[in-house]
Amino acid sequence: MTGPECGGSEIVKNGSLANGKPKNKCKNCGRQLVETPKKGRISEETKELIDKLLLERLPLSAITRVTGVSEQW
Repeated sequence: MTGPECGGSEIVKNGSLANGKPKNKCKNCGRQLVETPKKGRISEETKELIDKLLLERLPLSAITRVTGVSEQW
């Protein structure tokens, strides 16, 4: 496992997530990471769609149904 920002190999344990997965932290860049993340990043086009839907004053529950992105993003 390497640091997400710097590619460094100095990774240390840093607690765990609510679901029990261990968190790690890169000593070089300070970023936190999970060995096998559950979901990937949100694409730019999805972010733009979310912004447009927010401007239309749709509730977050409707936006999550349309985009498939959880409310915790």
